[in-house]
Amino acid sequence: MPVPVLLVTGFLGAGKTTVINHLLTNAAGKRLAAVVNDFGAINIDAELLAGSADGVVALQNGCICCTLQGDLLRTLSLLLRQEPPPEGIVIETSGVSDPAEVVRSLLDPVIWREAALDAVLCVADARALTDRPPLLEDALLLSQLRSGDFILLNKADTVTAEELAALRTRLFALLPARTVLEAVQGAIPAGLFFADEPPEAPDRAVPVVSRFSTPGFESLSWTADRRLSLPRFQMAVSRLAPRLARAKGILRFEGQEKPMLFQMVGERATFGAAPPSPSGSAMVRLVFIAENGRLQADMVRAMLEECVA
Repeated sequence: MPVPVLLVTGFLGAGKTTVINHLLTNAAGKRLAAVVNDFGAINIDAELLAGSADGVVALQNGCICCTLQGDLLRTLSLLLRQEPPPEGIVIETSGVSDPAEVVRSLLDPVIWREAALDAVLCVADARALTDRPPLLEDALLLSQLRSGDFILLNKADTVTAEELAALRTRLFALLPARTVLEAVQGAIPAGLFFADEPPEAPDRAVPVVSRFSTPGFESLSWTADRRLSLPRFQMAVSRLAPRLARAKGILRFEGQEKPMLFQMVGERATFGAAPPSPSGSAMVRLVFIAENGRLQADMVRAMLEECVA
């Protein structure tokens, strides 16, 4: 199974490094690696550093930092050869770069087999966007925002509730399909990135909605012991997508022998080879994550039941 990759983008001074530091120091035991490009530097507190050599910095919690030097594939290969390999990789783009090219590189099938793009997080400075509304017309910033599956309004404590609401309204008008988060000092919500999926629903073909570990979000689990119709599933997901922050699951489709790993974030949905399933697992296991109040269990169940072959 490929190692999930989180791409962090955003304008200069938005707080990308602070966000990555927060991820690394709150990894809940996971081994995370961070890759930063030539324009950036990741300022990790000295007490976290365990040592460095040849551009690679090993941290006490198993994290690794290195500098991205043009060859993304070679850099990722270096990280994946570590023993043990990382369980997640964070890549930070420069504040003056368009992340679209990095996204295209990460979607290359050769890279995808080993390090799959899980999500793109665009960090934005809430204070700067409030003080300078024309920033949202800047071509580079717009490209960064459009590349993001999630938009993080960092420094949310520096604006009023009214200013934050107005900023959310403007972003929704520009990018209605994005999930907008808020943070203070880069403290992103836990559970959306590099997290194990919520527990499987206890009853077959019954959706279970529960509050997610991240405040403001909820998850819905659904399982079935029969294969799904791929065309009907794709149609259902396209209808559900505007409500979701992300979705993932192990699926089996009629006419296909092997199970598939399904992942969706923002407007991007992917299928890949599924890892081995635990003994006794349901044939189909799905998890949806959305902002509180957007998941309607009865509606979701009806749509998914229609997908059963």
